[in-house]
Amino acid sequence: MKLLTCCRGAQVAWSTIALLASINGSAQSVPTIDTEDATLGSAKISEGGDLHPQLAFDVRNGDFARGNYDDDRADLDRLPVDAQLGIAIDLSHGSDGAATSWLVLRSSNGFHAPSMGDISPPRIWYESNNLAALVFTPVKGLRAAGVYTIKTSPNGVSATTHEASLSLAYDGDDVVGKLSPTFAVTMRPKGDNGVFTLAAIEPSFGLSEREEGSKLSIPVAIGRGWGGFYGSGSGSRSYLSAGAVLEQPFLLGTIQWSTRLEALAVVRDDRLAALSGTRGETSTVAPLITWSVSTAY
Repeated sequence: MKLLTCCRGAQVAWSTIALLASINGSAQSVPTIDTEDATLGSAKISEGGDLHPQLAFDVRNGDFARGNYDDDRADLDRLPVDAQLGIAIDLSHGSDGAATSWLVLRSSNGFHAPSMGDISPPRIWYESNNLAALVFTPVKGLRAAGVYTIKTSPNGVSATTHEASLSLAYDGDDVVGKLSPTFAVTMRPKGDNGVFTLAAIEPSFGLSEREEGSKLSIPVAIGRGWGGFYGSGSGSRSYLSAGAVLEQPFLLGTIQWSTRLEALAVVRDDRLAALSGTRGETSTVAPLITWSVSTAY
């Protein structure tokens, strides 16, 4: 009974937020930001408004972080699950009424089956990444963001770090826009030194004649940590990831959701692979499979 009441309460809260979001304004999509690497994405919205709540859940075969598996093998033994809650707030609009800048707030929290190394309660809650970002559109199709992320470990498995990032994403109507290129550069005001850079593309292909039908995309990313970004004495380390993504939108009640199945091969240099430690994934080529559901209003 308590669980049923809790679920009903969550449903009412989400409906209230969605109602507030549809009071005024209009937009076709809103920015999303990955709390792990600060890359910019976008989410289609079905209604107008200046407040755009975002919700996402995913399950994966390991906790992937910039080419490095923290302390997990690439299997389902600990079943990492990630829950994300955020909001994008329209700050300005163009002459056509479309939003041109946003304040984005997002919290991502990771849970997994605890191991012997997770000694502080709550042992299952190993990660909490929280960010604030200002996103704007300098030219049509291009979005730029200044992102500040605080990464904590509620069960004490890792130290708190602060990250400041500049992130770019282009989704124009030209040939370059079809590739959906993204770029991010990150430094840490608190934590390990160094700089991290990431460049990626993700061309997509519709699998249905319907505008909201399923699609296949091919993500390819190259990341490099410079000057000890992965830890003291790590030097400069690189990785490449590539794979395929199948995405399918669906309606749940009156709200548009999307489900995404992603399969990647992550290729790391030998030293980066070894940094995962004895409990981590130390293969130079490792699989990363993620299934997620998400929505934005």
